[in-house]
Amino acid sequence: MEQPAYLSLISSGILEQRIAAAQAHLAACDLCPRSCGVDRIAGQFGTCATGRHAILASAGPHFGEERPLVGQGGSGTIFVAGCNLGCSFCQNAEISHDKLGREVTADEWADRMLALQAAGCHNINIVTPSHVVPALLEALAVAARGGLQLPLVYNSGGYDSVETLRLLEDVVDIYMPDFKFWDGAVAERYCGARDYPERAREALREMHRQVGDLTLDEAGVAVRGLLVRHLVLPEGLAGTEGLCGFLSVEISPQTYLNIMDQYYPAGRTAELGPLGRRITRAEHEEAIDAARAAGLDRLDPRAHFRA
Repeated sequence: MEQPAYLSLISSGILEQRIAAAQAHLAACDLCPRSCGVDRIAGQFGTCATGRHAILASAGPHFGEERPLVGQGGSGTIFVAGCNLGCSFCQNAEISHDKLGREVTADEWADRMLALQAAGCHNINIVTPSHVVPALLEALAVAARGGLQLPLVYNSGGYDSVETLRLLEDVVDIYMPDFKFWDGAVAERYCGARDYPERAREALREMHRQVGDLTLDEAGVAVRGLLVRHLVLPEGLAGTEGLCGFLSVEISPQTYLNIMDQYYPAGRTAELGPLGRRITRAEHEEAIDAARAAGLDRLDPRAHFRA
């Protein structure tokens, strides 16, 4: 098995430099596009409501992720509490909004990574890491010195800063961002981030530059590359056609895409408006057709209507 790139950064001392650079952003935080400017080292909170250390909600083998991540042993998924988006329809609001979990040190987080490796997982899958990159890098350094050798998956909402992503070059093996909204007005209504589409496009370009198209080993398990998630929303509010055209033309027609059907009204339902219902089979099929029309053929096998 090919070793993850971050191991070479340990011996060269580069990973320690990346940790210091990431931590410097915390004093007037601009780790993500929110650029709240708060001093998280001093315990101030911005949009993500998270201080110096990460809050972890859970860790364990996950078999419900995309096929290339799961394999036989599952994806070693670690859910980070807090979020830099705060979508009003979030289906994990207890974790992302209410910060369900426990603050951990780098050593404690590293122990969880190593436990997932010992359990036979194929990768370490960090869910919602955008606001805790310094803590993630610290924990990864400890885990790598302790014997971690699994690919690292950066599983984000897509609202990522290119400057922060550059600190993760040769650290992250697999990027798995959401692309939630193609239209800024929709993003403003449901997560208060009108610039989401622009920032997500910038982020995906940088992610693909770093890791390229998704590559699999002989067993069909992902080892490196970009995997994009897109949740279909009622009334076409996610802007699937625009997204698919962007992926095909500006990223790669070989982009691996999961067009998800599992939207349901959740979170702050009074604010949802058109999102107050589930999607229909026809809406999901239209999204699949849009992907194929754009020339995207690498669709996750689970991209079929299950609602």
